[in-house]
Formats: sequence, structure tokens, C-alpha cells
Amino acid sequence: MSDITPMRSALRRGVQDGSGFKKLGGTWGEVLAEFLGTFVLICFGDGVVAMAVAGLPGSGRTEGPTVFFLGAGDWLLIAWGWAFAVAFGVYVAGGVSGAHINPAVTLAFAVRRKFPWKKVGPYIAAQVVGAFVGAALVYAVYWQAIDAFNKASKTTREGAGGVATYSIFATFPAPYFAGSNWGPLLDQVVGTAFLVMFIVAVIDLRNTAVKANLGPLIIGFAVAAVGMSFGANAGYAINPARDFGPRLFAWLAGWGDTALPGTVEGSFSWYFWVPIVGPVIGAIIGVLLYDLFIGDILHVRARLEESAEPGPDTLESGTAASSEAGNAASTADEE
Repeated sequence: MSDITPMRSALRRGVQDGSGFKKLGGTWGEVLAEFLGTFVLICFGDGVVAMAVAGLPGSGRTEGPTVFFLGAGDWLLIAWGWAFAVAFGVYVAGGVSGAHINPAVTLAFAVRRKFPWKKVGPYIAAQVVGAFVGAALVYAVYWQAIDAFNKASKTTREGAGGVATYSIFATFPAPYFAGSNWGPLLDQVVGTAFLVMFIVAVIDLRNTAVKANLGPLIIGFAVAAVGMSFGANAGYAINPARDFGPRLFAWLAGWGDTALPGTVEGSFSWYFWVPIVGPVIGAIIGVLLYDLFIGDILHVRARLEESAEPGPDTLESGTAASSEAGNAASTADEE
């Protein structure tokens, strides 16, 4: 006890005099949490793609040094890998910042969940930097496998064939879009709208709220669902920081125009803006749709329950909960 008391006093003094303790307890601490949560997201998200694209083939665990994605099971590896990446990123940061780890989520919460606009910029900056550093760590672990894959494929990072190893870090559209960015843009809007709709449903305590701290895991399942249903179109970035931070790193690491501005001659061009603009639009649509069809109804029901008087009239209130409350009150009066 004698050792703990001085520590508590020092901590109390630090908070009162506005030193670093107070800063860590405010926005600065939340920014650090967003950085670490997004860092975890990319380490395990980009990490699972690196495993599938370069690690497994190069280590002799597939049919050849350049063989990957032979079947749907390979895509499930990616989908579930990203699901766990999101879940653990949210578990890491959730208690401090709410674990947005996605600029689209941050903007949607500012629009409809009273998240302070003054925090939007710092949150987004932390998310992008965390994603960049996460991509750098994945590269540090897998660069030998990446170079071995490119050598076996007889290509370079900047060559047309380099898009395979570039895909470890950021996204690009499927060939059937024939170079158009409008189809992938719609894909990003739709995928992110569903993601944010699911997030606000999971955290809404008025709805069928998730119990026992399982919320982050369910949000990870939501990401897996989006990946399984919409992922092949454009790699389901559904997160501007998740795409742009690693994209910027890939550009610095030698993938050139494939990364920024996102151009492969004859395939796609100036693609970098699509995984930024699409998710932002989709996130706002997702939270608005939830509130229009579900959130506002739950709000009205809650207000009606609060204003209802105990007694026979509550039987006509339209909710079972109000009826039970009225009966309980009547029983208490009789006793």
C-alpha cells in the first residue's frame, strides 16, 4: 500500500496540472487507440493476403510457386482472415476510442451519431497512418516471399504481372468492368452501406443487442459476409484508410503506377479514388437507412413506453413490455 499511494498521488497531480496524463485521457489517447486498432487490422488483413498470394506458394504448400486462388476455399481464407483482423482490431481499440478503425465509419458517426466533428480529422489521420505502418510490417515479414513470387512469375513490381503481389496491400477492380470505375464505385457504396448498417445494428442497445462483449466478433462476421457476397468485384476495401495507407506504402515500395494513381495499362486507370469516395458515400447511406427503417422506430417505441401510465390503458400501447409493466404496477398497488 505504501508504494501504491505515491503513484496514485502522482497520477492525480498529473491529471490536475494538465500534463501528459490528461492528454492521454482525452482525444490524444483515442487517436493512439485508433492508430493501434487500424495497425492490427492491416497486419492481419494484409497478412492473410500475403500468406495466400506469396507465402503459401513460395513455401511449397501449393501446387507451384505461383499457384494461388484455385478454388472458393482460397477466397474463404481471405474472407475469414479479414474478419478476424477486424474483430481483433476492434477488441484492441474499442474500450478507448470506440474502434472506428475506418474513416467511413467515423464520418457516418459524425453525421448521425453525434460524434464530435473536431475529432474526425485526428481519427482519420491516425487510421491512415496506422494502416501505412501495418502495411510496412507485413512487407518486412513477407518481402522475400514477394520477390520470390515475382521472380517465379517472371515479372517485376512495376510490371503488369506485379499486380498480383500489389494485391497484398490494396485493391483493384475485376477485369469484367473493362476499365470502368463506375461499377467498382457502386460496389464500394453497396458493400460499405451494408457494413455500417450492420455495425449500427450490433451496437444499438434498443435492438437485439449483442451480449457478453461479442460485438467486435459479430462485426468481423459482417466483414466476412460482405467479402463473401461482394468481394470479387473490387476486393471489398470498404474502408478508405485500409486501402489508401497500404496503397501509399506500396507506391513507395516500388509498385509504381499500379499503386498510385492506380493504373495498369489496358486494365484500369486512376483507380485510387474509388475505395475512398465509395465507402464514404456508402457509410452515410447505411446509417441513414438503418435510422429510417429501424432506428427511428425503436426511438419512437422507447418514447411511448416512457410516457405510458401504468394501468389498463397500457394494454393498448402496442408493446408487450408496456403491458407487463402495467400489470406489475397494478399487482403492486393491490398488495
